[in-house]
Amino acid sequence: MFANILTHNLIAPQTQQELLMWFDIITRQNYFAHKKQILVQHDGIAMGALSSGLIAEIFLQHIEHSHLTHVTQKHEVINYCRYVDDILIIFDPNHSNIQEIINDFNSLHPKLRSTAETVDDYILNYHLYAEHPKA
Repeated sequence: MFANILTHNLIAPQTQQELLMWFDIITRQNYFAHKKQILVQHDGIAMGALSSGLIAEIFLQHIEHSHLTHVTQKHEVINYCRYVDDILIIFDPNHSNIQEIINDFNSLHPKLRSTAETVDDYILNYHLYAEHPKA
């Protein structure tokens, strides 16, 4: 999968080899500490590892590139926006329903699980986090 993404994005062969070696090392050496023990994670990428965010973003872009057009056309999605792991989907409820869309998203990969928060009375469930200035 990672090699296909690099090829699709026209990454130079030498750079592809280096990135594939990096990816292999990171995904094979998946160690983390829990309750004063060093454990090996055999599936997925380590939470909190500096490389995990980048690998997750590459993976999600691959999923979007491979499947998003089909899903959005099938459900006549008006707008799709993603920021990290939050997705905003605007669709016509007369054509599709949120559960059908979620089911299709959940069928894209066995390790991805989508859930939905719907709007009530046209008000988004939006949280704004801001740092307070230091006194």
